[in-house]
Amino acid sequence: MRVREGDFIETKDGLIFDVKGLVHPLNRVIAYLRYLKSPRGNRRRGRDRYLKVYSLPERDKILKERYPQYYYYDPVFGCYMQGVTHERILKVYRPQDTILRLLEKRHEIDKVEEDALGLAELIHDSAGISLNRLGISGSVMVNLHNPDSDIDLIVYGRRSCIKVHETLQSLMEENSVVSRYSIKDLKRLFLFRSKDTSMPWRDFLRVERRKSMQGKFKGRDFFIRFVLDWDEFNERYGDKIYRPVGYSEIEATVIDASDSIFTPCIYVLDKVKILKGESVTDLREVVSFRGRFCQQAEDGDIIVARGKVELVTEKGGDQYYRLVVGNKRSDYMIPKHL
Repeated sequence: MRVREGDFIETKDGLIFDVKGLVHPLNRVIAYLRYLKSPRGNRRRGRDRYLKVYSLPERDKILKERYPQYYYYDPVFGCYMQGVTHERILKVYRPQDTILRLLEKRHEIDKVEEDALGLAELIHDSAGISLNRLGISGSVMVNLHNPDSDIDLIVYGRRSCIKVHETLQSLMEENSVVSRYSIKDLKRLFLFRSKDTSMPWRDFLRVERRKSMQGKFKGRDFFIRFVLDWDEFNERYGDKIYRPVGYSEIEATVIDASDSIFTPCIYVLDKVKILKGESVTDLREVVSFRGRFCQQAEDGDIIVARGKVELVTEKGGDQYYRLVVGNKRSDYMIPKHL
């Protein structure tokens, strides 16, 4: 089964998960709980109410206590993870299919769907890329949006992603219907993200105000996730073995941020100093599977970061370390100077 970042999975017992990353076991999809049926839910689909689960700790807690079949130890990643075995999957939702569905019934769609489709079409026209390089994910994809829902757009393929990223910067400078977040918007975003990512407001503002993959379209929040295409990502499950060895705080220089806009995002490092925690040599990169850490630093930036240190062993026997940020509230990554 081929699934990737941005896809959603609905299980036979009514849970909806969002797929994480591009590498998955043969019989299971690594995915995080997003929605579950609940009488307390404020989202409706047919006769059912759904509750959206936001923080990672809350998602873990629900699965451990009520749905332990979706919480398992992964021998490749060396830790407990959320995931869905193939036989428990009822349906796979794909962002590219959502665009086609909205195009087919565009005279019947609501305001949220209209705005999502409108942003996709604007990017299609402005960046000159095919609509099949784009997708609409999130609550709109699974028909669980409300009038205030934001737009979750996916762009596929490295060349298309770079084009769209450059186009967004131009659109924002032109003061078009696409705009960067205001200070007020960023304060609201800061309060929301502070629930599971700890960062001082001043540092948050320095980093987030320069990002162009998020903002407003016709007054509605949007976030764009950039994802490599199938043939651009060569790693297969088991090609590398990952083992957590502890937590560290580091200082380093980013020497390659060319994959910083993608999810997962990667920052290649040099001149690494261990400030606190597990002391290792040959720590080569910072990695995050969370969109909020995309576009966090550029080439040449000196960054300070805290996260989980993992030993990576490749098939040929080469070993090195990486720092994974985004699993704990205390994880962070910020440039020292902007």
